Amino acid sequence: MTDTTPARLLKLLSLLQTPREWPGGELAERLDVTPRTIRRDIDRLRELGYPVEASRGSAGGYRLVAGAALPPLVLDDEEAVAIAVGLRAGAGHAIEGVDEASVRALAKLEQVLPARLRHRVSSLQNATVPLARGDGSTIDPRTLTTLASAATGQERLRFAYRSGDGTETRRQVEPYRLVSTGRRWYLVAYDLLREDWRTFRVDRVSEPFATGARFTPRPLPGESGGADGGGAEDAARYFARSMAGRQPELRLDVWFAAPTEFVVARLPPTLGVPEPVPGPDGENPGGEDSGSGCRLRSSCTDSLEWVALRLALVDCEFTVQGPPELVEHLERLGARLTRAAGAPR
Repeated sequence: MTDTTPARLLKLLSLLQTPREWPGGELAERLDVTPRTIRRDIDRLRELGYPVEASRGSAGGYRLVAGAALPPLVLDDEEAVAIAVGLRAGAGHAIEGVDEASVRALAKLEQVLPARLRHRVSSLQNATVPLARGDGSTIDPRTLTTLASAATGQERLRFAYRSGDGTETRRQVEPYRLVSTGRRWYLVAYDLLREDWRTFRVDRVSEPFATGARFTPRPLPGESGGADGGGAEDAARYFARSMAGRQPELRLDVWFAAPTEFVVARLPPTLGVPEPVPGPDGENPGGEDSGSGCRLRSSCTDSLEWVALRLALVDCEFTVQGPPELVEHLERLGARLTRAAGAPR
């Protein structure tokens, strides 16, 4: 290959990764080479594992098709910035469905971004005002990428941590996995000072620093394998056990005056899935044409405040049969909201 060939191949690959078929003549014109050179470059891409198909005829051309493995993507500046900003926005505000894989992708992308593009990503992020979710648990995406990179690279971490009562401590840990609950991110790690496993809320982590010291992953309590064992599944099980021990279990019994599909689309899956049933007294409060309601019977370890808020956000009439403490909290909250609505203007 000549010195210009690698750069040309990357540009050719970038064009082919656009979902369309490219005539050979147009590719040659774009790259300022002959059609014969394009044919040779296509052969080189195939040798590297890129599945490029060619169609014959005057209207024929080349296109990249799905293969057995994922080849490296080639992104232009605008595409790289768009992906990085999107991943940062999702990760930083714990949008439901954005999990550890997205954070790992963000960490890899930001590691290879040129300085000029990192500056553009940061500028766009800083100029964007997110819609607050109400619980205040926003996260600096750089913190997430630092934690994810350290966990993947098996590198010890130092960071400042603020507990629920406001106590500030310094921690040195061996990070195992990040766990996303949809609302928040948590780090499962072995705390070297306390010589025990801990879960840390990532929105309470600050000044994370990867020390460069490598470690061999320890097996989680109750699990047989380390990072090469169950991995993310082990971390999720450990996290669920540790959270269950911190929060009292709430046994929910809630009836909604809306169809099951309506409620399921608005209720977090962590609270369970309701089933179609008539109203609390057997009646159909919505009338003959409204369809039946649904009933949620499940258990969770979330706070009363959050559960009450999520039930209200379903945006339909509902009746809470239990637990009693949730009923009492809703009564106090309802009275407070009523007073707020009647306040003099």
